[in-house]
Amino acid sequence: MSEKKFRHILGLSGGKDSTALALYLKNEIPDIEYFFCDTHKELPETYEYIDKLEILLGKEINRLEAQRGFDHWLDIFDGFLPNRRSRWCTKKLKIEPLEKFVGDDETVSYIAIRADEDRVGYISTKPNIKPVFPFMRDGLVKKDIFRIIEESGIGTPRYYSWRSRSGCFFCFFQRKVEWVRLYETHRDLFEEAVKYEQEHSDGRRYYWNQEESLTELIERKDKILTDHKQIMKLKKKNHPNRPLIEVFDFALDDETQDFCFVCNL
Repeated sequence: MSEKKFRHILGLSGGKDSTALALYLKNEIPDIEYFFCDTHKELPETYEYIDKLEILLGKEINRLEAQRGFDHWLDIFDGFLPNRRSRWCTKKLKIEPLEKFVGDDETVSYIAIRADEDRVGYISTKPNIKPVFPFMRDGLVKKDIFRIIEESGIGTPRYYSWRSRSGCFFCFFQRKVEWVRLYETHRDLFEEAVKYEQEHSDGRRYYWNQEESLTELIERKDKILTDHKQIMKLKKKNHPNRPLIEVFDFALDDETQDFCFVCNL
């Protein structure tokens, strides 16, 4: 009787953890299939990083796309922007394309959750998709992830200079300082995010940040930046031996533990 055949897949987000996992498993699982769920609303730095990683891995990264894009689903949801309680963007633009890609095949999905994290990530409800957590299994923590990507030569994505995680440019999980950095780094994308808040046929107002609109937030950008600098200064003082990139990532992580399970690995 022939052995049961499994597909092996690994999702890449353009973030440090999934990148490190792909490099970690590169020689261990030669038939692994890489995929990237492209919402067409990602940061330019994310696309740049995915392209670099594809060259480094020496294998195609499957670009998965939803049959209908974000703007279509926004219309379907009557202009209601996705938020922490209603993550329709994740379901429609990430999960459904992934599950279509897998189909009914028996599949092992490798997930980049570290041993020092208290979260589970996205686990499919489909019985034919089995999750495996190599970093948790082998005890790898954040410092190991930075070591893997630095030793590979790819380093961290360029957005790490101002943002802690990958994901859509208008992701509602962004911290206030990250919205300000988006405004400073990609003004056109910030303005597009503002338009999504303002332009609805039913006249209602929806905000990415539940507390205030982006135009209100940016009016006090100087204070937001000052407060963030104080947080960074304190974190660096408390962790003098951490590289700056780790301090930046750690400081933003400390503000909230919310994130998109699929996007931010």
